[in-house]
Amino acid sequence: MGERTHFTPGEQAPNDGFYMEVSEDHPAGSVKDPQIIRLTRGEAFPETTNVNRKWTHRKNSR
Repeated sequence: MGERTHFTPGEQAPNDGFYMEVSEDHPAGSVKDPQIIRLTRGEAFPETTNVNRKWTHRKNSR
């Protein structure tokens, strides 16, 4: 079993790092001007700007 890649608001971050909003409706996950946040392990994900979005880990901080 693999590691989860999408998280909903209120869930805890599995690792330290940067997370960004992605669309759950589109496979490419493209979102214009997505929120990018920095969380430490165990912190809760905040609300997204749209109910059809989720959080995903971002590989770098840019």
